Amino acid sequence: MSGDLHERARALDAADPLRQFRTRFAHPPAADGNAALYLCGHSLGLMPLAARERVTEELDDWSRLGVEGHHRARRDWIGYAGLFNAPLARLTGARESEVVAMNSLSVNLHLLMASFYRPAGRRRCIVIEAGAFPSDRHAVASQLHWHGVPPEALIELSPVAGSEDCSESQLEELLQQRGNDIALVLWPGVQYRTGRSFDLARIAAASRRAGAVSGFDLAHSIGNVPLNLNQDGADFAVWCSYKYLNAGPGAIGGAFVHERHSRGELPGLAGWWGHDPSTRFRMGPEFVPAPGAAGWQISNPPILSAAPLLASLSLFDAAGMPALRAKSLQLTALLLEQIDSRFAADVQLITPRTESQRGGQLSLRVQGGRDSGRHLFDALGQAGVILDWREPDVLRLSFVPLYNSFTDVARFCDALTTALASLPGRRA
Repeated sequence: MSGDLHERARALDAADPLRQFRTRFAHPPAADGNAALYLCGHSLGLMPLAARERVTEELDDWSRLGVEGHHRARRDWIGYAGLFNAPLARLTGARESEVVAMNSLSVNLHLLMASFYRPAGRRRCIVIEAGAFPSDRHAVASQLHWHGVPPEALIELSPVAGSEDCSESQLEELLQQRGNDIALVLWPGVQYRTGRSFDLARIAAASRRAGAVSGFDLAHSIGNVPLNLNQDGADFAVWCSYKYLNAGPGAIGGAFVHERHSRGELPGLAGWWGHDPSTRFRMGPEFVPAPGAAGWQISNPPILSAAPLLASLSLFDAAGMPALRAKSLQLTALLLEQIDSRFAADVQLITPRTESQRGGQLSLRVQGGRDSGRHLFDALGQAGVILDWREPDVLRLSFVPLYNSFTDVARFCDALTTALASLPGRRA
């Protein structure tokens, strides 16, 4: 059976129109010196080989030009953030004026909540999912405290019994029941633990009907699933760039603000890089915001941590999101088939099977509890498989279509078979 899978995988790889992109990334070695099986793009994407060149170019320009690099570098530093607008707009389904590369995800979340979370009267609650990514929960809890709003105004929606995630219908029901209390709905595009992808248009519409603002954390969505933020009607969104966008640890993040909102009309925190660029360097005392999402900038972009994103986004443009999405679904479908036929007694898929509700990440619950799960995770790691673990019993892995192959699916199945055989008490 393993041989049949490898033959199928080789045939799929040979027919893959995106196969050449794999060679454009650095693949970490395993302990035996061969390339590791990297399935952790949901946590940190692999390095595009061109990233080193982009950073070196900026270092060379800094060395050669000093301060004049702001105007004379091959990519002038003054206008650097604008280089990302077009490719980010394509990835998010936004207008170029609606997106901006800046800061990191949690910083951007605070900056946008400073404008969009405006508690007034009874409308002061924030809705998040129970079990949200901790940084998001920390951010919204601190915003409540900052505004003097009691902590019970944080509504954490829990899944119904027997479900891993909240559903859109649950959120709609909550908004119908308590809409007059809710100021902001902050929701993930893709749930980080289970890999479930949500219908953002449906959530934005339900929030709008209730009179609430909709904001989205797209850390696990951008570069992973198709997005259409402008038409979906989201008020704002934030993301990081080190997961599926492959821009490196601590890379510059980004934000979306729908065109119906103006920084000049909304309150918020201000910094000089959000000033209208046509008059920014007059150094006047009054803040005149730049049009669109750029008005939420605070400081000039960190060039050395932004440069790798240029290398990655050029690959997304070359590949195209439709082709990447098609391959992503093929990769996950191939593994799902193997889970059902070979591993159903040992692991349980907690990611939805419906294609529209999943991206490249699959999350597996290991049968036998935490001890079995940790043993399995460690055994896979020793076999050169890089994935991650979420307490108490979940393995998270992702197949990134830019650099993962169908043969990687077969390799994972081989490694999983061997690791399962090594579980304590397992008979050979």
